[in-house]
Amino acid sequence: MKIFSQLLVFRRFLLILLTPLLLLPLPLIIRTKEAECAYTLFVVAIFWLTEALPLAVSALLPALMFPMFGIMASKQVASSYFKDFHLLLAGVICLATSIEKWNLHKRIALKMVMLVGVNPAWLTLGFMISCAFLSMWLSNTSTAAMVMPIVEAVAQQIIKAEAEVDALEMTYANGSTNQALELDESISECETSDWKEKTKQANGYNKDVAHTVCKIEKEKQNPPPTETGRRYRNQKDHMMCKVMCLSVAYSSTIGGLTTITGTSTNLIFAEQFNTRYPGCQCINFGSWFILCIPITIIILLFSWVWLQWLFLGFNFKEMFQCGKAKSAREQAAAQVIEEEYKKLGSVSYPEIITLVLFILMALLWFTRDPGFIPGWSSLFPQYKGFATDSTAALLIGLLFFIIPAKRVSRTSNGENTFFDYAPLITWKEFQTCMPWEIAILVGGGFALADGCEDSNLSLWIGSKLTPLGSLPMWLIILISSLIVTSVTEVASNPATITIFLPILAPLAEAIHVNPLFILIPTTLCTSFAFLLPVANPPNAIVFSYGHLSIIDMVKAGLGINIIGVAVVMLAIMTWVVPLYDLYTYPAWAPILSSKLKGEIYI
Repeated sequence: MKIFSQLLVFRRFLLILLTPLLLLPLPLIIRTKEAECAYTLFVVAIFWLTEALPLAVSALLPALMFPMFGIMASKQVASSYFKDFHLLLAGVICLATSIEKWNLHKRIALKMVMLVGVNPAWLTLGFMISCAFLSMWLSNTSTAAMVMPIVEAVAQQIIKAEAEVDALEMTYANGSTNQALELDESISECETSDWKEKTKQANGYNKDVAHTVCKIEKEKQNPPPTETGRRYRNQKDHMMCKVMCLSVAYSSTIGGLTTITGTSTNLIFAEQFNTRYPGCQCINFGSWFILCIPITIIILLFSWVWLQWLFLGFNFKEMFQCGKAKSAREQAAAQVIEEEYKKLGSVSYPEIITLVLFILMALLWFTRDPGFIPGWSSLFPQYKGFATDSTAALLIGLLFFIIPAKRVSRTSNGENTFFDYAPLITWKEFQTCMPWEIAILVGGGFALADGCEDSNLSLWIGSKLTPLGSLPMWLIILISSLIVTSVTEVASNPATITIFLPILAPLAEAIHVNPLFILIPTTLCTSFAFLLPVANPPNAIVFSYGHLSIIDMVKAGLGINIIGVAVVMLAIMTWVVPLYDLYTYPAWAPILSSKLKGEIYI
């Protein structure tokens, strides 16, 4: 038993040592470039899936192994590690850094929730819409980390307010006070004192949430609370906290689907696709947004309904009842949100500049090459295809380092007061937000893809996958989507998409199908990591607040996974078809000599 425990401690070291050794017969027995490239691919893939080494460290292995096997020269491999993707990422991170530094994301989230309302169901939807919108432009992790403290404060304030109301009602029932005279007075007292104090809990949850103004009366009614009782008065409160936590985690991931820059998997797909098919100019910010905004909205709404039904029940009559007085729960939620919004103060100068640059960047992305009308890139006809989304991102990103964070102000005498010049963001702040691990990971994926091309491993895989062409097209898409959805639950999303793209692209070419038919749904389904806390960072963040068990996340996540795959399948077989002319094999895709000659059943 002691030996097994020691092996468990050194499992990563053993995995790092044994994986290359056990796979070594592959290049030694089959002495071809395809086998040597496959050996490298398997080693890197296993290290990525198990995270035996840091993802970025594993991504550097192709730079070591390809030159040793004679697949690619060292200089050629090195050039694969920095692409147009990295410039786009740098520009987006400049924007995200400024948004987070000046708290614009918090103002947007609170304002959207205030507009939706404070009914528990609508409040949850408000948080989901806010998270989804923010995650279109920020990282999913940043979005969840920012919104969760607000959600926690709202949830605990709701529990406290209802505890106070219950205590007051119990006091009245015992006849110790006059209901008509004391009710409004007591509630007013709670509002002016405790509700304001409660907002101090916005950065984390307080285990003494059952404490109320009427503490003496509550202690008479109930024995000392257990660990669970310190947080929740009853099962309904616990269920409410679960719904709010899961809504933040899932909407942070769902919103990232909408834009090319919303999640790393989208960026990796766009760069690898444009590198493999340079003749196709159909994947850009505008076309991806048009493709995914209906998918995001449908998944978000069905996820909201699913979570409400699973944990709280879905009472349509109560939700849509107009003119009904606000309950203590709704008043508490409104109070916390308003207090949090007031803390931000009036809109500052840096927030305004950041918002203007944010809108300008989005407009430049949308209008570069919208498709239905000429975009601004058509102003340079002699340099067609030179300007990409990264061009716009870098232009705006540089402005964040140039525009001053403070404007000149005037004194009462009318004189100008000058401050030391400081830009909206500094290089140190940019470095803190820049996901260098993702940048290197993506570079490793590009190196693997180039190695597969140079060694002809892609052609060999495509020839072996040709028999799949006899299956109906929808079944091929469904199988590939389910495979990546399953793998991404135990592996990181970027690693999953990096592994599967070089495999699925040759599959589409081999069966003579538009590659987008398979690659788009696969890319979207790679983000559906909803089952486990370790599946992605937003899940881990909300799980750390202690409201959820693993079985809660598995039950809820299974439903969201099914909803996501179903909606993606619906989209790819309906409105996406005319958008990219999916039923036609495009001229920009290579025609393989080993392609399937028969019919493909759609």
